[in-house]
Amino acid sequence: MTEDATTLYCYNHPNIATGLRCNNCERPICPKCAVLTPTGYRCKDCVRLHQKTFETAEWYDYPLAFIVAAVLSYLGSLIGLRISFFIIFLAPVAGMIIAEAVRLVVRRRRSRKLTLTSAAAAAIGSGIVIIAYLTGSGYFRILPFIYLGIFAFIVTSTVLYRLGGIRIK
Repeated sequence: MTEDATTLYCYNHPNIATGLRCNNCERPICPKCAVLTPTGYRCKDCVRLHQKTFETAEWYDYPLAFIVAAVLSYLGSLIGLRISFFIIFLAPVAGMIIAEAVRLVVRRRRSRKLTLTSAAAAAIGSGIVIIAYLTGSGYFRILPFIYLGIFAFIVTSTVLYRLGGIRIK
């Protein structure tokens, strides 16, 4: 079998013949390197370059988001500790409030790392109350401890969801 001069090889995998090209940069790509977008197949480099245009967060947004999320999650856990079982119903609302407060303080700038920072801060803020409850004086009850854990999980996942947006894969 002979190969003609028009045989293309993937720019990333030179031993794989392909007939597919990136619809942005026109480089030949194999199925391993192709990323399906709404406008056609693109190489991973073009997709990565396009995604960076959406990351608008500044360096000072990260500490601001961390402080706001941690403090509000801490306060929500303290309030939730007082209302016992109903903390489960408070958690999604608290998560939405934390996410919107973070959006407000960072002026709607966004980044994947900013979302993860905010979610980690929400978990840490709730975790501080859980640790304080475990090490505090007095008698230990298991139900408030479980409720605090559920609150921490729901708040963290709500913040992650609200700031991360919807992703359909």
